[in-house]
Amino acid sequence: QESMHAYAGNVYTSVVEELMKRKQRKFIAVEQEFFRLWWDAVATDTHKQQVHQLLQEGRLEFVIGGQVMHDEAVTLIDDQILQLTEGHGFLYETFGFRPQFSWHVDPFGASATTPTLFALAGFNAHLISRVDYDLKADMQKNKKLQFVWQGSPSLSERQEIFTHVMDQYSYCTPSQIPFSNRSGFYWNGIATFPDPPKDGVYPNMSLPVTDTNIRLYAQTMVANIKERAAWFQTSDVLWPWGCDKQFFNASVQYSNMDPLLEYINMHSDEFGVTVQYATVGDYFQAVYSRNLTWEIRDSQDFLPYSTEPFQAWTGFYTSRSMLKGIARRASSLLYAGESFFTQYVRQHPASSICKCEALKQLQSLRWAVSEVQHHDGITGTESPKVKDMYMNNLMYGMFNVKKLMASIIFDMNNVKKNGEVYSSVYNKDSGIPDVDQYVVVYNPLAWNITTFVTVSVSHLAMSVYDELGHSVPAQVQSSTESHSTYDLYILVEISGLSYRKYNVKPLNGKQSAFIGRSVKYKRKDLTHADQQSRPLLPVVNNCYQVLFDQNSNLMHSITERETNQTVQLTQEFLEYHVNGDVMKGPISDNYLFAPNASAVPVSKAVGLEVVSGNLMTEIRQYFYSNITAQDYIYAVYTRIYTVPEGYDGKLLCHRIEQEYSVGPLELNREAILRTSTNLNTRQLLYTDSNGYQIQKRPFKTYVNNTVARNYYPMVQTAYIEDDTTRLILLAERAHGVSSQGNGQVEVMLHRRLWNNLQWDLTYNLTLNDSSVVRPVIWLILGTKAVTNILYRTSGLALEHRPVVMFGALSGEKPKLPRQLQQTPVHSSPVTVPPNLHLQTLSIPGWRYSSNHAEQVRSVRMGKQKQGDADFSRVLLRIRHLYEVGEDPVLSQPVTINLKSLLKGLGSVMLVEERSLTGIWDVNTLKRWKWKTAQYPSKGFSNSTETSENCVVTVHPKEIRTFFVYFQGR
Repeated sequence: QESMHAYAGNVYTSVVEELMKRKQRKFIAVEQEFFRLWWDAVATDTHKQQVHQLLQEGRLEFVIGGQVMHDEAVTLIDDQILQLTEGHGFLYETFGFRPQFSWHVDPFGASATTPTLFALAGFNAHLISRVDYDLKADMQKNKKLQFVWQGSPSLSERQEIFTHVMDQYSYCTPSQIPFSNRSGFYWNGIATFPDPPKDGVYPNMSLPVTDTNIRLYAQTMVANIKERAAWFQTSDVLWPWGCDKQFFNASVQYSNMDPLLEYINMHSDEFGVTVQYATVGDYFQAVYSRNLTWEIRDSQDFLPYSTEPFQAWTGFYTSRSMLKGIARRASSLLYAGESFFTQYVRQHPASSICKCEALKQLQSLRWAVSEVQHHDGITGTESPKVKDMYMNNLMYGMFNVKKLMASIIFDMNNVKKNGEVYSSVYNKDSGIPDVDQYVVVYNPLAWNITTFVTVSVSHLAMSVYDELGHSVPAQVQSSTESHSTYDLYILVEISGLSYRKYNVKPLNGKQSAFIGRSVKYKRKDLTHADQQSRPLLPVVNNCYQVLFDQNSNLMHSITERETNQTVQLTQEFLEYHVNGDVMKGPISDNYLFAPNASAVPVSKAVGLEVVSGNLMTEIRQYFYSNITAQDYIYAVYTRIYTVPEGYDGKLLCHRIEQEYSVGPLELNREAILRTSTNLNTRQLLYTDSNGYQIQKRPFKTYVNNTVARNYYPMVQTAYIEDDTTRLILLAERAHGVSSQGNGQVEVMLHRRLWNNLQWDLTYNLTLNDSSVVRPVIWLILGTKAVTNILYRTSGLALEHRPVVMFGALSGEKPKLPRQLQQTPVHSSPVTVPPNLHLQTLSIPGWRYSSNHAEQVRSVRMGKQKQGDADFSRVLLRIRHLYEVGEDPVLSQPVTINLKSLLKGLGSVMLVEERSLTGIWDVNTLKRWKWKTAQYPSKGFSNSTETSENCVVTVHPKEIRTFFVYFQGR
């Protein structure tokens, strides 16, 4: 809002007005969040008419077209798709406009998922800028800044995209001019906060173009153009005019640009250069029509990113861990809320809930999750007050969606609204009062799941019953977070996209939940641990035996019981100490990680408590700075589960769940958990790319900053392995991860920093983050074959844990509708095979026609504004989780019948296959095919075989997008 007031609103107002004055002027716009704020709150009817005209004339061009320019390192593919779809839906509904080029100039490093995403969205070319400084210099010298990128090994040439890397000048006009000590090319100066200056005079306005200096200006510009031309293969040069926070006074910009361009073109014989205003599309069209043959780049990404020897941008992989955690919780609640609402609308057309209101509630969370994907959002590289804004918007959206889900449950169960509904999303933040109580648990995944949900209760003696009054396995024990309550773990078995109800009662003599008994062990001094005798404490379930060394109270080893393979495994917390004084050397900040030396162990003493019951054992380790310290500085809660007979416990049994308590840290400390094993990994690490695919990360040695330059983002998955055994880590938020030694993997969990770099102080980017964070990581250990089957489904099971809602019905038994009483499971479930993931099931509400000619016609006639949201169109995405050749069974293509998949929602009338964001019919989408040595012919590529009568074959790594229409009721 402040940026809108200070400059962003003026960018759109003044640019639109200036473009109307002269036909040759052009402009590109990127982020829809700002544009939509302007369109809804600032633009006049005249401005709106002019935008329509400029888009039709190709003089205003939207590139990317998402809500934001998303970060590429720490975002999940689901959220990237969401924010892109959100922006594209608006642009197509409002203007019939479909973006075809990217402008990813500012994310800190480039992921290999992005080119695939943009190809699937129908883009013809992709543009990036921030890649390693030494690599960029090399690419420039060898004219290799442009290539055809095959970001996905499985989709390879089917979803490749031409990619342009900006040269060393990046996306800003160079401001130095040799003939004056004033700056050049930035005639509107610098935006001022919080208010624009009353007299229109901004700081640092560049030297105006005059008759006396126009030749000098032209020579400076031409020299820069020629310098750049030498780095590219064609004679077309992309010369970006502008930078961050520019064009807020477009009239002074264009009135200096116009004469300068005209002068160069009048003297083009002398200069050897002609210049014209262009959009990104104009540039790529020029390069495409040259018909050159391009090199292919494989699925290797451009992470991490360094700007100079001691500036590795790997700190932001962990910065503001709490924001990263909330952003992912919000994303996963949105995923659940969307499918829950979609089923409700399909099954209860005459409902008492206002659908338009419900859609607004979902939209508030769609927008909050979309905006936080910004490259200065989830990255943690914003100032504290901007972070608070993201947090508030996320919390508000989550509150709305929880409220919506609760009211749907009330409505479906015809409950009088005399009971309050409390709802809690995975966290144990709602205590249950001492009355008959029901817990509603929704499984948002399209698979049957067996897992535990945790509820906070006030008694040890509790019983849990299902809808039919049968006793449900549960365990209750002292809470890790509070002295006055207990944690009740309920074993839930729920089919895909279904919910179940559990009745929780204080004990009434019959069957009670198991009670977890606690044994506390003596605190052990790590400095004098007796190395001779090593009494080992075993903790066992059906899949693992975990041994703890009672001399140190640390983990000692894990045995995978099926193969009887034992891996020595210890974990410890360490901290990197970093410098905060620019006079003393490189600093760490929100963006950068610059450790002084190796990480230092934090704890000299460890306390141990084991809480064991029939269903679960929880090992609580407390790390103290010394043997007599009062308070612990770190804690780990490790849980392993024992699944009773008759339940499918494969996933549950195979995971070792860990929750950490980290913070508040001391200043200029970066906290890591280092897991060391005896696996001979040759220091090779694997990390996921945005939860979509895996990247190989061999350890590289550099002259400077080797530790920081070997940090990579882990969005969901990281693993190490030797020839036979693999250790996988799965996360519910992004972290920096590295392998600094053979057999080791370390995860950065938290950072607290302060520095005196002037830029950081000006923008309040010192990351003095005193919070306590409680991230969760699941460990899976086993053979490659076994872990291959487990880790994709487990990663999604962690991402999309069941949503738990509580209702206190003040003693009244909830009256269940007939069909619920007969069958313990609600509605007919939606289930896909284990190698597919139901990525999206939602009602977007867009009112655009899926016939392009019709949509353009209605926009031109001004008819597209009428009417309520469209509730008849359901957006469905299905993703294949495996790569070609990754697993003998799971890597096979899968054929599914969408009619039978969705029969629980009603009878499917029509299915249309669409591009990733929904704005293209895949049958009419023809992307540019760029010539490569592999494919010498140029033309158009039509990427997918479309579905015949609702039967679809999904190939490895495909993401298929459909509009589904059901028969009306």
